[in-house]
Amino acid sequence: MSIQNNASRLERLLTLLPEEIDALLVTNPKNQRYLTGFDFQDGLVLATRKKSYLITDFRYWEAAKKETAPSFSVVTFAGKLSDQLLSLLDGQTNVGYEDASITVETLHKYQNALPGCRLIGAGRPIETLRMNKEPREIEAMIAAQRIAEKAFDHILGFLSPDRTETEVALELEFTMRKLGATATSFSTIAVSGKKSAMPHGVPADIKLSRGFFTLDFGALFDGYCSDMTRTVVIGKADDEMKRVYNTVLEAQNAALAAYDFGKTGREIDAVARKIIDERGYEGCFGHGLGHGVGMDIHEAPGVNASSLIPFETGHVVTCEPGIYLEGKYGVRIEDMVVFRENTVEDITHCPKELIEL
Repeated sequence: MSIQNNASRLERLLTLLPEEIDALLVTNPKNQRYLTGFDFQDGLVLATRKKSYLITDFRYWEAAKKETAPSFSVVTFAGKLSDQLLSLLDGQTNVGYEDASITVETLHKYQNALPGCRLIGAGRPIETLRMNKEPREIEAMIAAQRIAEKAFDHILGFLSPDRTETEVALELEFTMRKLGATATSFSTIAVSGKKSAMPHGVPADIKLSRGFFTLDFGALFDGYCSDMTRTVVIGKADDEMKRVYNTVLEAQNAALAAYDFGKTGREIDAVARKIIDERGYEGCFGHGLGHGVGMDIHEAPGVNASSLIPFETGHVVTCEPGIYLEGKYGVRIEDMVVFRENTVEDITHCPKELIEL
């Protein structure tokens, strides 16, 4: 991420903080990376209205000096944490913390380390910034999605009734890593037969059942996630299977066409849900239509019946309707949607016609 972007993020963060907060303790590792540009797990970021710091230990010292944005001074833990923090705060006593992610134990640690300071829950100011992706972030997510798509192309040739769900999940994950992913976005879902009726089913060491086989997976690239789902058929689909699949595809296409600036997730969710309900599958689509994606696989804004945030430039969300018939099978199809300047773009380029293997 460019130095300019990181400096701008820090400036915007400080403007988002309530006036009563002089400084913010940033303990969420992804928020630390977002602000500083440096990926690390053990340490602390202290953003103040006077000066800001990345505090780490000797293991990260050399890398931190090279990779941290110059808007942050890199310091190492030295002596008592309380003495060091009080010195860096330089008389600022109203200290915010990330109450959405901090543990009670950690909060108590900082309360003990900062005698005389008032600790104030700051909510999710950095997550608010993260909701609107910069062009560089979007490009990283597109790169992650292209890796996932290439892995899916490979896996289609790998599938057979002799494979197990676990084998397929591992092959998919290994292929994404070979193609450049630093990790998977989340634990891969690869479930067949009756298990495809479980939206978040867990792969098992069992051979693929004939019928629907759902793959929900994503690649992590340069700190950003992709997310896609495709459902294929092991064997041949009967008429009812085709009807279920085509209903999900119709619902997704209608929802994709409805995404627009200023609309809310509630409105788009209703478009897909209406089609599924009208085709006779009311109650079989039990989750929201989608969610935001970024450094985390689930971020704001949401795309569900309670999502009231209007879509705007920089939002990246999924569109993933499904039908799940308990004890029988299920279908889900998922794409990612990006709100760029004046355009809404489906960045998932995998085919969606019914595939029979």
